[in-house]
Amino acid sequence: MSELATVLAAGLGAAASFGAGDFSGGVATKRDPVTRVVALGHLLSLALFVGLALATGEPWPRPADLAWGALAGVGGVIGLGCLYRGLALGPMGTVAAISAVLAASVPVVVSVLLGDALGPVQVTGIVLALLGVTVLSRETSQGRGGLGLAVLAGLGFGAFFVLLGQTQPGSVFWPLVMARLVSAGVMLLLALRGPGLRPQAVVPIVGSSFLDALGNVLFVIAAQTGRLAEASVLSNVYPAFTVLLALLVLRERLRVDQWWGLALTLLAVPLIAARP
Repeated sequence: MSELATVLAAGLGAAASFGAGDFSGGVATKRDPVTRVVALGHLLSLALFVGLALATGEPWPRPADLAWGALAGVGGVIGLGCLYRGLALGPMGTVAAISAVLAASVPVVVSVLLGDALGPVQVTGIVLALLGVTVLSRETSQGRGGLGLAVLAGLGFGAFFVLLGQTQPGSVFWPLVMARLVSAGVMLLLALRGPGLRPQAVVPIVGSSFLDALGNVLFVIAAQTGRLAEASVLSNVYPAFTVLLALLVLRERLRVDQWWGLALTLLAVPLIAARP
């Protein structure tokens, strides 16, 4: 498979996995507190990453790759904490949109600063993707309490993607193990201090954990092609998949502007992948 085909397939696969994982996690939080859902999900995915690393015989990575994974875990924890607090303060759709757009934008900026040249067609695609995600997630309700936290969440998630993108090809699962060790440890402490770990919605939690883990693996594969900007933006169109699942499974209705957002997001994909 060519480099372009890999980043396109893995990036969109990551977006589909993240979107479906968020949908499953959202179903789980109807019966369990968020901290319990995330703590159990991260513990399960940690075990899954360890198992996959051992089962595939992936060589023990360079110390630098383990360090990148651990630092990515710190960024992910900061992003999660700020996101959940921001969602509590609201407005939820705006908070989610800002964090998602920044999570995609930070790696693009870093890639350009590191010398990754993007053509005008790709830049157009990236702008359309970010605009589409914003429109998809926008809420009509007012309120600004969580906007600052949304910015911090987006920066945290953006750092997570940038740092994981620094790992070397062939080193996939062990850096993710390190990232999950950090995030699972923090979320476990929060859950034990709060609602505990006994779940009510077992199947959605397991589904969310598996899908999130798959999304992380696919993102790392996409980023290790050397196309960090494209991998990050493609992976972060996941709200489109969450919205589609809500439409198909829960029969939720979309506003007219959300249909436009979905169309812009889908149009952006071939433009982002247009680099020769």
